[in-house]
Amino acid sequence: MKWLEWMRTLTTVSQAGLTYSKDPFDRERYEQLSALCIDIAAAHAGLPREQVEGTLELGTGYPTPKVDVRAAVFDGQGRILMVRESQDGRWSLSGGWADLGLSPSEVAVKEVREETGYAVRTVKLLEVAGAHPLPTVFSVYKLFLRCELEGGAAATSHETTEVGWFARDAIPPLSERRTRPELLQRMFVHYDEPQRPTGFD
Repeated sequence: MKWLEWMRTLTTVSQAGLTYSKDPFDRERYEQLSALCIDIAAAHAGLPREQVEGTLELGTGYPTPKVDVRAAVFDGQGRILMVRESQDGRWSLSGGWADLGLSPSEVAVKEVREETGYAVRTVKLLEVAGAHPLPTVFSVYKLFLRCELEGGAAATSHETTEVGWFARDAIPPLSERRTRPELLQRMFVHYDEPQRPTGFD
């Protein structure tokens, strides 16, 4: 969707302008541009302006991509650990937005524990994905980390309604904003080839 590309550009310009501009007239124009971004997004998404304003998080500082960390955990039968998301009822690898002050490994361990009940340790960065074909205002980097199971038992959370292990030929309907099918299949390729180098785009 072309309007999303325009939104990203406008958001980048407005945030950078508000961060670095000292001229009060220029700052006023960048504030108008920020407000226009919210109006455009609300109109296209069919959402209240207040909701979009919070989602866009138009703060100060140079805009950078958001970081999503996902854990690839396999059991002894080659099945991968997945969770059913409360938001859309579909399945994804356990994970979420990176937390300030935590390393990617720490985020992966925390997300798996909170969403599935299992304890894991991270062993390898498998994939770094930047392109995202689904409509999103944000630019997103996705980090996929291989994790080894250390203990625990299946348990859901307020974010997940079910926890399960799935073979590569029995994958349930995916929450594709969180886990795209082609990236999930790459996790199985890495499982088959442990020495395979980290993939990136």
